[in-house]
Amino acid sequence: MTSLADIRSTFLDFFARNGHEVVSSSPLVPRNDPTLMFTNSGMVQFKNVFTGLESRPYKRATTAQKCVRAGGKHNDLDNVGYTARHHTFFEMLGNFSFGDYFKENAIPFAWELLTKDFGIDGSRLLVTVYHTDDDAANIWKKVAGLSDDRIIRIPTNDNFWMMGPTGPCGPCTEIFYDHGPSVWGGPPGSADQDGDRFIEIWNLVFMQFEQFEDGSRQGLPRPSIDTGMGLERIGALLQGKHDNYDTDLMRALIEASAHATHSDPDGPGKIHHRVIADHLRSTSFLIADGVMPSNEGRGYVLRRIMRRAMRHAAMLGAKDPVMHRLVPALVQQMGAAYPELSRGQALITDTLKREETKFRETLDRGLRLLDDELARLPEGADLPGDAAFRLYGTYGFPLDLTQDALREKGRSVDVAGFEAAMNEEKARARASWAGSGEAKDAAVWFDLAETFGATEFLGYDTEKAEAQVLAIVENGQSVEAVDGPGSAWIVVNQTPFYAESGGQVADQGYLRRLNDHDSVATISDVQKFADGRLFAHRVTLDTGRLAVGDAVGLEVDHGRRSAIRANHSATHLLNEALRLALGEHVAQRGSLNAPDRLRFDFSHGQALTSDELAQVEGEVNSYIRQNGPVETRVMTPDDARDLGAQALFGEKYGDEVRVVSMGTRDGSGKGSEGRTYSLELCGGTHVQRLGDIGAFVVLSDSASSAGVRRVEALTGQAALDHLRARERALQEVAGLLKAPLSEVGARVKSLMDERRSLQNEVAQLRRERALGGPAREAQPSREVGGVPFRAQVLSGVTGKDLPALIDGMKAEMGSGAVLLIAEDQGKAAVAAGVTPDLAPKLSAVDILRAAVAELGGKGGGGRPDLAQGGAASAANAEAAIKAAEAVIEGVLA
Repeated sequence: MTSLADIRSTFLDFFARNGHEVVSSSPLVPRNDPTLMFTNSGMVQFKNVFTGLESRPYKRATTAQKCVRAGGKHNDLDNVGYTARHHTFFEMLGNFSFGDYFKENAIPFAWELLTKDFGIDGSRLLVTVYHTDDDAANIWKKVAGLSDDRIIRIPTNDNFWMMGPTGPCGPCTEIFYDHGPSVWGGPPGSADQDGDRFIEIWNLVFMQFEQFEDGSRQGLPRPSIDTGMGLERIGALLQGKHDNYDTDLMRALIEASAHATHSDPDGPGKIHHRVIADHLRSTSFLIADGVMPSNEGRGYVLRRIMRRAMRHAAMLGAKDPVMHRLVPALVQQMGAAYPELSRGQALITDTLKREETKFRETLDRGLRLLDDELARLPEGADLPGDAAFRLYGTYGFPLDLTQDALREKGRSVDVAGFEAAMNEEKARARASWAGSGEAKDAAVWFDLAETFGATEFLGYDTEKAEAQVLAIVENGQSVEAVDGPGSAWIVVNQTPFYAESGGQVADQGYLRRLNDHDSVATISDVQKFADGRLFAHRVTLDTGRLAVGDAVGLEVDHGRRSAIRANHSATHLLNEALRLALGEHVAQRGSLNAPDRLRFDFSHGQALTSDELAQVEGEVNSYIRQNGPVETRVMTPDDARDLGAQALFGEKYGDEVRVVSMGTRDGSGKGSEGRTYSLELCGGTHVQRLGDIGAFVVLSDSASSAGVRRVEALTGQAALDHLRARERALQEVAGLLKAPLSEVGARVKSLMDERRSLQNEVAQLRRERALGGPAREAQPSREVGGVPFRAQVLSGVTGKDLPALIDGMKAEMGSGAVLLIAEDQGKAAVAAGVTPDLAPKLSAVDILRAAVAELGGKGGGGRPDLAQGGAASAANAEAAIKAAEAVIEGVLA
């Protein structure tokens, strides 16, 4: 028996012999077609080649392309397991010509491969052509000797392919195999064409026209070829089967499912095994290509497929998770052709096990609720929509999962009722959300999120992508277009641009319309709206026009992104270094990761010493030099916490989180001591290896708020520039001191000591002059309220000198009160003093405030024995002294 692996290699080898480049399958997440959720045909990766936007070093290509159809208009999910030829995952074999050969070669290639290499009886084959395509019909007659009754002319779009409303298009010819009169069905185009007697095995598309908006068509200067043949379908034919699930590859997966569930592969659970086998392929390949289960977009479709398979496993009686145990069988069957399966086996296994464990916790309760609801209904009645919605809202059962469960019971769901309940819930959510204090134009983002779903972020893997403009928002309103010069917020279906969040600033970069290379706009900001579901890009156009529906190219500013990544990764290392240096109480309280610097706030009650800062800086740089890889995994928050991952205080996390790990504590990553250095929950972008950070330099440590410190630092080129500037400054100081660099510190200290000594000497001379020399106005000591009181107005004395003067006067008096008013550079400084024996009943603060008020000042304060304040002028000094006397008399009289 010819295996599917042999058929795949035979196909590729045939076209390789005929001058075709064997091109690897592209990922299931398309990077160049914003209209597609998943890659669903072989031509997707070549779309830009066909349209002329991209050139490649070859003109002929052949592929075995992995495809998924489980969402959007190509959604085969509901039929999988119940029919012979529906799959969510399949392989499309194809050959392509980019303006090299056309019908005269494509048809002979197909006939030769089918009848010679695959050994199919040519008398069992017939073809369809577009009804006006005489060229194709004549070539079939010449090459294959087909009679007119075996060349069926079809006048519908079934035999005319179009890439879209405009663009390349052309007729096609489909090749059918006749299983003979023992199988019911009629030829294509007949009333019985839906039967299984005539099965399409290959479609050859002849791209020879370009269609314009007015419906007219013009011949392409370089007609091209795009073909597609399903491996599973041709495999069934070559293995003598009528059912794709009976082929060797699918049979191996079905038997693995039967073994894992201890059940008969061909018994009552036959459909369950078929669903599991198919869904194992689609889920595993999607995970290998970077899609993770979530509640939005592609991740939601993946989760639906996973849960559908998991429910069928439970219906087979499996009590524990099953899907992850089948991954080795899949890798054995397909790992050689698709090495990404082998590389991602651990991630696939872990994701399937985690998702099935979580789903099984709710599955039994959900099914019991379903049975309870059905028990209350008349026999054969549909399940009410509100009941189906409760299953969805409470237990996470998508509508199609409930429908699938009911199908085996011969029942269905009131879909209209379900949608009504869903709309009511959305209205309640909208009302609650609109009243939550968001900006006044927030409703427009909520509407867009409901219409288009979440923006898919591609920026972990690429800095360039193509997308489709879904909406444009200007002044809080949704508009159809924006004209240059002008700016607006735009929403696209997928983006490589990081939106500001988690302390990381937004990416900046460029946008261009794909059909207008001269139309380039700048993207200056990216923000998240509608609870983080939408990424809105702030776009500025100098010229041109950007409209809803436009296909655009997006490109992140690489240099800026690289600097941000370096700073963000450095904050992870800094966080761990601070915890090790200061203690386990250290926890992140905020951060800023910008292209020019990083800032990190953390819980700590006191300033860091110079030794502590040096220790932290040195440790971060040691891990940068280690140059270990930065790795990310996706898991549940609980699993992440179990691993010891650090999370941002107060942050809310969803069902899945990204866990970023950096460095190993012994530097090797092996052995019992090889523990991860930094392990954090983080959705930001990071360097690939720690060496990409370059260097790390601490700028400062300061207080951010009570109990929170802030470290600011630089990385990469900015750190090196800072070090060079610091060195230049130090060399300049050394030059001024006429000392070598090694002695600069000692020389500066000596000069500071000398300066301090001179300052003290000058202050002493000033005090002596003030006390012994003539004053502008002097009041000799006299009795006020029965105690000595001395008041004096001084010139050339600063406020800093007054406390020492007060203390000297109090010592001379033994008992009494003092008021000094110093006038220096147009301002007045005031001080009052009371000897210790009087301080319990007479306060220097009261004396001071009375005097300051007369001088036009406010406040002032201190201790009962010494108080200080200031005023704009000493011009009213006499009144100030009298006010002080009044206070003394009032207290002591």
